Parts: sequence; C-alpha cells; structure tokens
Amino acid sequence: MTETALPTADPAVPEPPNGSGPQRSYAKLAADESREDFSLRYAPHSYRRWSPTMVASTALGGIAYLADFAIGASIVFTYGFTSGFASILCAATIIFLTGIPIARACAKYGLDMDLITRGAGFGYFGSTLTSLIYASFTFIFFALEGSIMAQAMHEVAGLPLPVGYLLTTLIVIPIVFRGMGALAKVQAWTQPIWLIGLVLPFVILVFHSPGSFGDFTHFGGTEGAGSGFSWLGFGLGTGVALSLIAQIGEQADYLRFMPAKTEQNRKRWNLAVLAAGPGWVIIGAAKQIGGALLAFVALEAVGKTHALEPIAPQVEALKPWLGSVALPLAALFVVVSQIKINVTNAYSGSLSWSNFFSRVTHKHPGRVWYIFLNLAIALTLMEMNMFAALNKLLGFYSNVGIAWIAAVAADLVINKRVGWSPKYIEFKRAYLYAVNPAGFGSMVIASTVSILAFFGLFGEYAEAFSTFIAAGLALVLCPLIAWATKGKYYLARPNPVNGPDVEVADITATHTCSVCERAYELPDIADCPVQSGPICSLCCSLDADCGDACTKKPTGEPVLMPIPTVRTS
Repeated sequence: MTETALPTADPAVPEPPNGSGPQRSYAKLAADESREDFSLRYAPHSYRRWSPTMVASTALGGIAYLADFAIGASIVFTYGFTSGFASILCAATIIFLTGIPIARACAKYGLDMDLITRGAGFGYFGSTLTSLIYASFTFIFFALEGSIMAQAMHEVAGLPLPVGYLLTTLIVIPIVFRGMGALAKVQAWTQPIWLIGLVLPFVILVFHSPGSFGDFTHFGGTEGAGSGFSWLGFGLGTGVALSLIAQIGEQADYLRFMPAKTEQNRKRWNLAVLAAGPGWVIIGAAKQIGGALLAFVALEAVGKTHALEPIAPQVEALKPWLGSVALPLAALFVVVSQIKINVTNAYSGSLSWSNFFSRVTHKHPGRVWYIFLNLAIALTLMEMNMFAALNKLLGFYSNVGIAWIAAVAADLVINKRVGWSPKYIEFKRAYLYAVNPAGFGSMVIASTVSILAFFGLFGEYAEAFSTFIAAGLALVLCPLIAWATKGKYYLARPNPVNGPDVEVADITATHTCSVCERAYELPDIADCPVQSGPICSLCCSLDADCGDACTKKPTGEPVLMPIPTVRTS
C-alpha cells in the first residue's frame, strides 16, 4: 500500500492494539489535527467543541474583506446608482436563497463544500472540477484583498506595490498554518477594531455631509450610464456581484464544526447557521452599497482610479474629524480587514487543493503544504495587476461559480425532497459513482452556455444576463437529469454502515480502520471488501490499487463489520 500522510483520529479515542503496524504511515504535519482540521474528511462530533455562537462569530469574521467596497464602487461607477443598486440587491437575494440549504447541510453533516458537492449530484471525481473552481475563488479573492492591503501600505509608508504584494502574502502564513483554532482567535481579537473602522466613516458622513446620501441616489456613474434604470446595466452588474456566490464555501469551512443540533440548542443552532451561512451576504450587500457611497463622496477629491481603491475613500471620509491621523487609522482598518479575510482565503484554498490532489494523485502530504501553492498563484495575480481588470474577471468567474452552487442547491432542495437523490449526503468513495450527470452534467452545460453568452455569442442581452442563464439552466437541468436517470448515479451501492436504511444507535460510535488502525466515527467509515473490514474515508480515497472493487459484484457485496465501539466518556 502506498505510504502517504494521514490525519490522526480524535485524540480522545484510544489507540487500537497495533500488531504488525498500520499499512499507511503518517507525516508529521498531516498528523497534527491542530493544523490539519480534518481537511479531507468528516468533522467528528468529538472535535466540534465550539458553541453555535462561537462558530458563527468566527465564520462572520471571515467576511471582513474590503473587496465588497471595491466591487460595489465599480458596479455603481460603471452602471449608475439605480441599476447598480438593483443589481447588488438581486445578487444578494440569489446568494442568500442558494446558501440556505448548503449551509444547513454542511452544519448538519459536518462536511465542507467539496464533500457536500460529491454527494449532492456530482459524484466522487465529478466534484474534482468544483474543487478547482473553489480553489480559484480563494486565490482570486486573496489577490484582490492583498492588492487592497498593498495599496494601503503604499499610501502610508510609500512601500512599492510589488513589495506590498509579497508582504501581504507572507503575513498570513503563520496564522493559517495553525488551523481553525488560530483563525478563531484572530477573528475574535480583531473584531472590535474592524467594527469601529467599518462604522465610523458613515457616522462622520451623517454629521459632516448628510446631503451626500441624497446626491448619491442620483449618481449616473463615471461611464455615461446615467442615473436611470437600464436592463443591460442591471444584468451586467448582477453578474459582477454574483462572483461572490462561492463565498458560501468559505462559510462552510467553519460551519462544519457546528455542534449537533439538539432540543436545547435548536433555536441558537438555526440562527447561527442562518447568520454564518447565507447571512453573510446581508452584510456583504450593505458593504457594497456603502463602499460605492464612500467612493462617490471621494470621487472629486481623489479621482476615479483612486476612488475605486478602498483606502482613499476611507481617508477622505475620516478627514473631517480625524485630520492628519485619518490616513494611518484608515490604513490600520484596511490591514486588519484584509488579514481577517485572507487567512480565510488561504485556509479554504488549502482545503480545496488538498481535496483535488488527494483524488488525482492518491497522496496527501498535509493541508499546510497547499497553503504555499494557493498563495503563490495569488501573488502572481497581484503582480499581474488583476485589480485593473476587476469587472471582467469577476463577471466571467461568476458564470462558472453560480452554475456549480445552483446545481448543488437544486439537488438539496428539489432532488432530495422528491426522492431522486438519497436523503442524506454520501461523500465516501466506496459508495459513489465517479461522475453523476445530475449535478456535474447540469453544471457543465449551464456554465458552457452562459460563458458563450458572456462573450457575446447570443447578443448583448444574453451577454448581460449570462449569470441568470447559468443559474436558470443549472436549477432546471439538475432535477431534470436526476429524474431522467431515476437517480441511478447517486449511489454505486447501499451504505450498510450508516446509510438511511441502517439503524444506528449512536452516530459517534467508532470503528477501527483496517489500513491506518485509527478509530473514526461511523459517518467516516466504509465497509471494504479488499480489506475485508472497515476503512476510513481518507484511506479509501488514497488507495490507488483497489480498482474500486467495492462497487463491482461479486466482490462488492457488503462486508460483515464488527460491532462498533461506543464511547462511554
């Protein structure tokens, strides 16, 4: 069996007797769960030690980014206030509605976005493509946020932008290296500074320039769009704002650590999942509109180019009260905001790359190594000045992102309720087909058609509304394909360990993996005919020699499993 790294099991679970030793060895970095955070597997109940409120507040700390300011300003400057405002609200509504079922599924099943996607219509290898889509989201937005931080450093200290790009990349590594625990501390410690910096400019505007709010509503943009409503401007602006739809994946990376829902915590659990899941976009939309307002107020003083960079509008808004200290305080706010979001971008990117390469190479050296890959790509984008092509880049990306998210949401909301999809999320290789045409096929078709529309193949209105085409096709095609195939490609075989037809007295009971000889909770275990016993989900993923025998009869018959071990604590 191939030697590779594997995360350790929950330290509270006793090590099983080790006769001849495990078949798979452990790398030091991957074996430290304070860093690894169950990056490729189910998050066990024993590891979910945070309260719903703590998980929610940590997840919301990750939306401190100022890209919202830049995106909102860019949309309103290009398409005018009325069209821009409508597009921001429309995009927020779509993101909120698609985010609800995804957030609840991640919190309920303890799975990240990649594992949810596997079981929600994409199949084991089908979700590999979405891992790349998600990884690209994290490094695109890391680069965007890093550019904003470098601009602040340039304004305050005269630091050359290329040097600032490098510094903003390096500064997050020690935090992300430590995992979820370190991220939670950073988000909690920096939250007061961030909240004050976020609100103060608008408080000053209310007292110093109250008329600017009314003037803003008549703003016609800087590109001649006019202050009236334009369907083309509305469609194009919505496409740019919808580029943030994959943010639900970063929220899911925190939500998977939500404790189990009980009668005692039900209300707090539901509220926390709603706030930390789709609720981020309410704050996000407000930031987009607020960012556009600050840019509008600063436009005459700093010019269009600098007005689109969040640092300059922040400084102009603070000057009436803070004078010469406005610049360093604005820079502090920008730096704190960008650290808060870029630790999340780097962390989520490492998870996504881990998922991708584990399936392609059957190796897992540890999540932390992929931090460097993600940051290297982000740094390259910054050095290429991706900030200058913001609208076009985000508009293109949103076509792919929304097709993916809409397909997953359609499976969770429609297919599972009508019975075309299993009632639970099955993410383990041992029970999945390589590709499920319901989700994967609908995403590929929807994104292909919408990208062709985005590049003008079907006319200017189809170009403007390409993201609506992507969402509509994915929402229709996913149930349609699932119905046409009678849900055949969701499960290669039934799950006799903890499937919906199996009575499980205690979901936290454990089996010892036949390969790594570690104990894992039942949702992370499959029955393996090759090992003639239980195997954990990651050892199953990393096996390069089994030939997927578990899905082929007669070797794919259920394996008689030992009685699971129930922890007595």
